[in-house]
Amino acid sequence: MAGTPNFDRRTFLKLSAAAGLAGMAGVTSATPGREPGPKKDEILVGVSKTADSPQAAVEQHVPGNAEVVHENKSLSYAAVKFPSKAPSHARENFIEAITKKDEVKYAEENATLEALYTANDPKYGSQYAPQQVNADTAWDTTLGSSNVTVAVVDQGVMYDHPDLSARFGSDKGQDFVDNDNDPYPDVLSDEYHGTHVAGIAAGTTDNNEGVGGISNSTLLSGRALSEGGSGATSDIADAVEWAADQGADVINLSLGGGGYSSTMKNAVTYATQQGSLVVAAAGNDGRRNVSYPAAYSECLAVSALDPDETLARYSNYGDEIDLAAPGTNVLSCWTTSTEYKEISGTSMATPVVSGVAGLALDVYDLSPSDLRNHLKNTAVDVGLSTAKQGSGRVDAANAVTTDPGSGGGGGGGGGGGSTTTTIDDSLSSNADSDCWSYTWEYSSPSQVVVELSGPTNADFDLYVNEGSGTCPSTSTYDYRSWTTDSNEQITIDNPDTSADLAMMVDSYSGSGSYTVTITEKE
Repeated sequence: MAGTPNFDRRTFLKLSAAAGLAGMAGVTSATPGREPGPKKDEILVGVSKTADSPQAAVEQHVPGNAEVVHENKSLSYAAVKFPSKAPSHARENFIEAITKKDEVKYAEENATLEALYTANDPKYGSQYAPQQVNADTAWDTTLGSSNVTVAVVDQGVMYDHPDLSARFGSDKGQDFVDNDNDPYPDVLSDEYHGTHVAGIAAGTTDNNEGVGGISNSTLLSGRALSEGGSGATSDIADAVEWAADQGADVINLSLGGGGYSSTMKNAVTYATQQGSLVVAAAGNDGRRNVSYPAAYSECLAVSALDPDETLARYSNYGDEIDLAAPGTNVLSCWTTSTEYKEISGTSMATPVVSGVAGLALDVYDLSPSDLRNHLKNTAVDVGLSTAKQGSGRVDAANAVTTDPGSGGGGGGGGGGGSTTTTIDDSLSSNADSDCWSYTWEYSSPSQVVVELSGPTNADFDLYVNEGSGTCPSTSTYDYRSWTTDSNEQITIDNPDTSADLAMMVDSYSGSGSYTVTITEKE
């Protein structure tokens, strides 16, 4: 219903504003003084939730020169730290050995991710990004609402900036780098990226001050990158989980690198299941290779445009791109006496999309999947290939004036229909699996979402093949959702319907009943 927020999720943030670190109940550091920022000597070990705890399952297998320094019970992983002088083969041997243990699902390096931007000289001209996405027209309908929350998982945000202070409530956020409840930048002259990103998404509009952000949404800061602009996978994953638990409607990830990570994949899956749309930057390598986390199917991947709506030379592109947005020379908030500055990157394009998502959520009550489709269906084709623009350039005016499901802007297509099919069955043991075939209802669906809901005392996984009709296996599949519990979700945009959709439910451990839900959208 237009203008009516989802009470359960969006009021949770206000109700828990005084909770402080209590909001991090699933995250514990076993060793005080864990180093901030990148953690190159750590291995992340994912453990099935059938185990008593991640730490208990892992520490018995840790060699004497290493120790468990951190665990996240919600995402069910533990971090094992090796001495910095330990040879690389010690960590490699540990990964090989521990992945053979029954309750261990994966082990991987605690990779470092970077803020995705390119700085240039200060320019104090007019903004162009809001106008390019027609935010000024959208503002005739709504400026956005504090009932919608955009979480910025990034460097710390200067929450007392004149254009940002009104966008924060009493709970400013959490600092996962220094492990405290104050996400303010440590060194203002160095730590400006998160503030710039926050200003693009939600710098206060129509306040006679500085710049106009895309939406007047509530901001929440999850400081997961240090003043150097980099951060550990574990810190970022913890921040994503925390933001979802706080009721964030949109989670902005203007960061990337480090390659595929099961820990990060599980974090964005968790956030999506909790009701958050995760919007992520495609990367700044100027090549056909969308960075993670944007490349995960759960994330809405954003490429960057120049002011003339050509693909920016630095922007990554590829089949995973969902939307494009202005990213070059974007003016936003700064952390020094120079209160506003222009910088460029897919980091800047991403919060444009997050801001538009905030505007749309003030008008329409949408699930993450429906919001994702709505933004794509109302995007504008700017003449680029789908690998460069996805469904098109995000458009705020279309997003707030087009009823969800009716198409509109010309980029995403789709007639708005949907159909849902459920399958109920059970698995008897960890040696059991079921394969299912689904016949398409639509000739060219815009999206299919496959969800698995299984028993809480077991660990079931979901595998999907599209286009071939052959049953996937645990080693051969097109898509896999492999979290540490039995709640899995796979989202496929523009699926290949040349053959039936094939799905396998596999028991990693335990037994019980499950339900598979297939939602196909026209």
